[in-house]
Amino acid sequence: MSIDLPASIDDTLALLEKGNYIADRSLATVLFLSLRMNRPLFLEGEAGVGKTEIAKVLSSVLERPLIRLQCYEGLDISSAVYEWNYSRQMIEIRLSEAMGGVEKAELARNIFSREFLISRPLLQALEGREGKAPILLIDELDRTDEPFEAYLLEVLSDFQVTIPELGTIAAETPPHVILTSNRTREIHDALKRRCLYHWVDYPDAQREMAILHRHAPDLPERLSRQIVAFVQGLRQVDLYKLPGIAETIDWAKALTELDAVSLDADIVDNTLGVLLKYQDDIARMKGEETAALLQRTTEEAAQAGM
Repeated sequence: MSIDLPASIDDTLALLEKGNYIADRSLATVLFLSLRMNRPLFLEGEAGVGKTEIAKVLSSVLERPLIRLQCYEGLDISSAVYEWNYSRQMIEIRLSEAMGGVEKAELARNIFSREFLISRPLLQALEGREGKAPILLIDELDRTDEPFEAYLLEVLSDFQVTIPELGTIAAETPPHVILTSNRTREIHDALKRRCLYHWVDYPDAQREMAILHRHAPDLPERLSRQIVAFVQGLRQVDLYKLPGIAETIDWAKALTELDAVSLDADIVDNTLGVLLKYQDDIARMKGEETAALLQRTTEEAAQAGM
């Protein structure tokens, strides 16, 4: 039996926290409205800030199935919505021909029935059982092409798809839809208008500290403060790709594996590849830049009482 939807914003915050997701109130508000109004939620933000994790947490804490459509360039209907089982159809045709006496019209109706239909993520989400509305995650929508965006309009507006051979298939219990984008390109306004919208930003120091406590509870307190201060300072540098929350957590776990109790310039230099994913960014920060940033952020953290 699935868990009931949250009845308030505070309940939504508690629900996310139960799944180890520390959200701010603005995110909890728009998520609460999306769930209660059953409107798709469109989340934009840099990679690694926790957009995809929201859908995973909702699936876990609400005990609903998670159906994920990972988007990519060239994604088409046969991969995202449905396709016919051509091999089974061919076998059926051969058997019918061998048996004889089957009219072509009847054969066509038979091989284009639901029995021969392969459901892909979008159709699977619409076929969810009553009372068990799944969480449908359409991840990294900005990687797809505009024609696929246009196809989604029917799905997001009416929670239905049209299959020429079968007609329209509508959801008895519409899924809860979360779409994410890393904003590598702009998504069309027509699709955004069908959704509630939220920009997921990097966390402030206090929230990032809370996230770190939740995901790396055995980390020494002093090291936790230094990690958060350094990452917060690193995000002020003009880099090609700033570290997200996922990188902060990975870095903390990596430092734990190295038995570090505090940060120094050498250990930061040697582990920059956990935080930064582009060689130009690593080359820029190594050496004097790392030492200077570490000293400044450590002093600022001490003054702020972090």
